[in-house]
Amino acid sequence: MNLVPVNSSNLSAVGYNSQSKVLRIVFNSGTYDYFDVPQGVYDGLMSAPSKGRYHHAFIKNSYRYARV
Repeated sequence: MNLVPVNSSNLSAVGYNSQSKVLRIVFNSGTYDYFDVPQGVYDGLMSAPSKGRYHHAFIKNSYRYARV
């Protein structure tokens, strides 16, 4: 999965595998994989003016995750 650097105070990079629907987010504090994430959620994150707020509102408590 390719990681794309993002402009955020809390996130440093984001990657997405559309086949497995795994979203990888590299935070300043660690890297996490989120599972069964639809393409639209990834697209929304990448276009959001605030990546941290989008993550908190639409991803954080909505999908299974694991620290990697």
